[in-house]
Formats: sequence, C-alpha cells, structure tokens
Amino acid sequence: MRKAERLPVQRGPAAWNAILPARAASAPLDGNLRVDVAIVGGGFAGLSAARRLRLLDPTLTVTVLEAGALAEGASGRNSGFMIDLPHDLQSDDYAGKGLSADQEMTALNRSAIAFARDAVEDYAIDPAYFDPAGKINGAATETGRKLNVSYAEHLTALGEANEMLDAKAMQAVTGSRHYTSGLYTPGTVMLQPAGYIRALGAGLVRDGVRVCENTPVQALDKAGPDWVLTTPKGKVTAAKVILANNGHLESFGFAKRRLMHVFLYASMTVELDKAALSRLGGQPRWGVTPSDPMGTTMRRIDTAQGGNRIVTRTCASYLPGMVASQAGLDRAAKVHRRKFADRFPEIADIPMAYSWAGHLCLTWNGVAVMRELEPGLFSACADNGLGTVRSTLTGIAAADLLLDRHSATAAHFLAEAEPQKLVPSPFAEIGANLYFQWKEWRARDE
Repeated sequence: MRKAERLPVQRGPAAWNAILPARAASAPLDGNLRVDVAIVGGGFAGLSAARRLRLLDPTLTVTVLEAGALAEGASGRNSGFMIDLPHDLQSDDYAGKGLSADQEMTALNRSAIAFARDAVEDYAIDPAYFDPAGKINGAATETGRKLNVSYAEHLTALGEANEMLDAKAMQAVTGSRHYTSGLYTPGTVMLQPAGYIRALGAGLVRDGVRVCENTPVQALDKAGPDWVLTTPKGKVTAAKVILANNGHLESFGFAKRRLMHVFLYASMTVELDKAALSRLGGQPRWGVTPSDPMGTTMRRIDTAQGGNRIVTRTCASYLPGMVASQAGLDRAAKVHRRKFADRFPEIADIPMAYSWAGHLCLTWNGVAVMRELEPGLFSACADNGLGTVRSTLTGIAAADLLLDRHSATAAHFLAEAEPQKLVPSPFAEIGANLYFQWKEWRARDE
C-alpha cells in the first residue's frame, strides 16, 4: 500500500474561481465504487485524460477524484496563458532545446490547444474563457529588449510569426508607460482558467464521467489485477489508474527527490470602476509575460472573464514540503503592490482583492513524468511550470498509453529521460531560493 504522505494545502484564495458565480461542487465519494479507470486529480491533466478516454472508448467507466473543488487548486491559481511556442522557464529568453526540439514542442502545444478548442465547442464553453488573443513579452530595459530580440531571432528561425512593438504601441495596449518595447506572438490563448476547468468538468459529467470533488485519495493499494484507492468515505476499485496530481505524485512515493516544488505568487485587483478605467486607458484584455522569465507577469481581464481587473504575478519559492506559508504570501503581496504601482502609477491606489500561492512542479532537466509506473498505474505529472498546455498534453498521453494507443504525444514523453536527482535538502532549498532571489533581483525592472 502507498499511503499519501501529504495532501494539497492551498494558501490564499483561487482568485480565478472566486470572481466567477458560485457553483455547487459535485458530491464527494460516499461508499464503494468499481470502475474501469480512476483518475486522481481534476485539473488540466486529469480532466484532459478523462475527455481523451471518453473520445477514444465511450464504453469505459471513468471516475475523477479531486482532493478539493474544481479550479480551487493549481488550475485556478495560474496566469491563464495557454502558450503554443517554446517557453522554457529555465532559459534566459524562453528558447528551448534547439530548433528541431522546439518545432516538435510547438506542434504538440498546438495540438493541446486544438484539443481544448474542441472541448470548448463540444461543451459550449463561454468563448471569453478561451480567447486566442496572443500575448506580449514586455520589456522595460535595454537588457529586456535584447532578450526579446534574441527570442524573436529564434522564432524567426523556427518560421514563427512575431512582431516587435515600441513604447507607444505597448502603452496603447496596456495603458502603461513602464514598457519600452515588447514582442507580440499571435498563437497564445488567454484562458479564464477556472471558467474553462469548471465547464470542462461539467461537460465530462454530461458525457457520463463521474467527478467526485472534495475526495482526496489517501492510499493506493494493489489488489490482484486491480487498484484500490482509499478516500475518506469510500473506496474505488479500478482496473487502471492515472495519477494526474502533478507534484503530489511524490506524495505517493514516486519520483522521490526528483521533483522541484516551486510556488509562484500572484495578486488580483478589485474590479476597476469607470474612473480607474478612464485613467488607465489601454485595451480591455491583454497578457504580458516578462522578457526575462524571472520578471513580472501582468494580465488584464474584462467583465466577461470576471470583472475589469489586473493580475500581477511574480516571486518564487522552492518549498520541498509543498506548503507555502502565510508570511511568504504576505511578503509577495507587498512586492505585487510595488510592481503594480511601477506599471500603473495613475491607479496605484487601487486595492488588491486577492493574493494567492500556486504550486508548480519542475524537474531539473525539464522532463515530464508520463509513463506506466507499475502495471495498470500511469502518471501524467511534472508540468515544468507550463500547466495549461503541458498538463493537457500529459493527460492526453497518459490516456493514449493506458489504451495502448500509439500517438506522437505519448511517444514524445516516453522518449524523455528520467528526472534528474536533486541535491539533498536543506542544501537544495537554500541554494534554489538564493538563486531565485538573485534572478528576481536581476529582473527587477522586468
């Protein structure tokens, strides 16, 4: 038996979920159940795996077990960028592992976006929750501009469209004079991530998938050819299981000391009134990622996505225990206030309504953990900070692998190396956090 060493602990509200109309969570599991496939985790990976299974074999009985409520975990705590292009957070300018590898990854990312688009159409998901608006890499310094130029050259070599923007164009989009230049790429989809996940879950229920919220899996046990999943109020016996719980894969004893648990922090404003909108100017929806990956991400949304608000996301912590502290969140929220004021001095007095921490799972060598861990037990984990797209892909791949179906998506992840082992704590924790602090200081204006 593999008992869960820890269950997810969230710090701060999942703002993307909080700004949407309240919904009743589906009932937790109460009693015992037998299914063909049980999926642990109701985020991008788990729900994508469930949809893929339903599309490929509608006769399967599939149950998703989510520890909390849909969109209360990482799927409601990201920035909502579904990026098609190479976006390596461990590089200086997002370029990945060479032209051939980046072309392959771009094709896979676009297949994930197409998969999501099909779900939007099939389940009549609000199009405001899936907006193919593109995104901008913003630059505030000459160093940032050079990083964008470097990335643009890489994109051009890949044959990908990109456009350099000057300070005037950046102000026209964002309303901010902070940015001196930018790099626009058209393929990113801007999600209302909680809205998308909630609607995806509802669509799956419509199609016969059972979704049990507030049902944490406390243990996994092999019982003959089957797996038995223990939850607080019942057990699920499944022929096959997909672990789609990202960093909490390690909680069940897999990939020990190979997963890097990083938390990013964000804050979202109260809804901007007419006076604030007038002072701000700019377009009603946009997304700016920093030219330096350790800079500050900004996102503006409108009424259709949950109100006229601005999201500020920056600060990172390496926390092997998988729990962010309230003190750490409070420190990050103060940084968010400064970053927001730097960019929007005209509305610097606007309060923040929400601040939160979100759990990322990275590996040192940037690989996912998508494979058959034990007979009948599969994983779709380690998104490397690219949860909306990469988790969609690992969910699809795990479903394909479970059904013994050859696909380019599954083949890509199966060809990856094992995650590299990490330096033992506390050395890894001290070193990683010092490294983050240095990188954040270096990218302070970005």
